Amino acid sequence: MKETSLHHHRKAQLILTLSGVVTCEVDNSAWIVPPQCALWIPGGQAHSLRASGDLKIYCLFVETDAAAVMPAECCTIAVTPLLRELMLRTASLPPLYDMGGPDGRLVTVLLDELAAASVEKLHFPMPRDPRLRKIVNAMLSDPAERLTIAEWGRQVGASERNLTRILRTETGMSFGRWRQQLHIQLALQHLAQGVSVKVVAQDLGYESASAFITMFRKALGKSPARYLADRCRLGSSAEALPSS
Repeated sequence: MKETSLHHHRKAQLILTLSGVVTCEVDNSAWIVPPQCALWIPGGQAHSLRASGDLKIYCLFVETDAAAVMPAECCTIAVTPLLRELMLRTASLPPLYDMGGPDGRLVTVLLDELAAASVEKLHFPMPRDPRLRKIVNAMLSDPAERLTIAEWGRQVGASERNLTRILRTETGMSFGRWRQQLHIQLALQHLAQGVSVKVVAQDLGYESASAFITMFRKALGKSPARYLADRCRLGSSAEALPSS
């Protein structure tokens, strides 16, 4: 496990994960970057990073004026084969490349592709309330725990109504949706490291693999197998692209 402390950059940062899993905490959200995805971090945004697995990543830094077409908030971006190849090529450019030459045109195409890229919902809102933070830590320690919000409330000294109100105010989510988003985060981390769907389902407290698959499909629009296959396909397709 590799970690960085809270820091920020003047320029915007784009992190491409080729293997391993990167988790980035920004403000009050945790963002997961599985293989063949990229994370966009606006300039000046304080963040910390945690990486696991056989890590291979590329980082690009983008000047503020060039980043104007990009989201003003942190987001996870789906990487197409073309976008992946553009990022890899751009990462090899010298710091003072010729903006009016081929290198500059390459960067322009990259920025156009980034602006058109699909945003994936791979973040987990981290609440500020200390009681909800205790619940997060407990769920991270035992993701299979299925206590209701009322039962959690009794453990942290708050009513169900009060916890529900605070959670929705700070995260915009119901308790069930919030816990599901945490499960998606954890599932993607484990699946990307080669853990089977059956084991992941058990670790997250689902009665069966099919129940977990149903939840995953509703959240991300694909089954775990299809999601991972698409990630692998993007990677293998990009490897086949010409490098000239």
